[in-house]
Amino acid sequence: MTDPGRLADSPVSTRAKLAALWAATMFCYIYADFFALFQKGRLDTMNAGQIGPLGEATNPVMLGVSVMMAVPSLMVALTLLLPVQIARWANGVWGLAFAAIQALSASGADSWSYLFFTAVEVPLTLAIAALAWRWPRSAA
Repeated sequence: MTDPGRLADSPVSTRAKLAALWAATMFCYIYADFFALFQKGRLDTMNAGQIGPLGEATNPVMLGVSVMMAVPSLMVALTLLLPVQIARWANGVWGLAFAAIQALSASGADSWSYLFFTAVEVPLTLAIAALAWRWPRSAA
């Protein structure tokens, strides 16, 4: 006999979990960058054509940063669309890569909000890598 008040819960696929983690990570990236705009002097630096430790915001620098940030954006969809072996590999590698990128970019940060987002983003991307490496195998 089933309990009519009991909620049904369906298992969530590994792909859906990974896509959700990438989406959450992207929201954190966006909000961290948005909130950084409110730091005193940040807009002056941007208007002067400087992009933090990368120096002058030249076309090659901006293209490099754009390509870098396109990866986690695309991983939301690619996680769901790529063949399973490629999706597993891509999530593992990019999860570790973005954990390292975020940890390195936080060195020297003095903004509490940026450090907070780093404390959220690094575990999110490490969770992506861990979940990818532990991707369940099908029964033989």
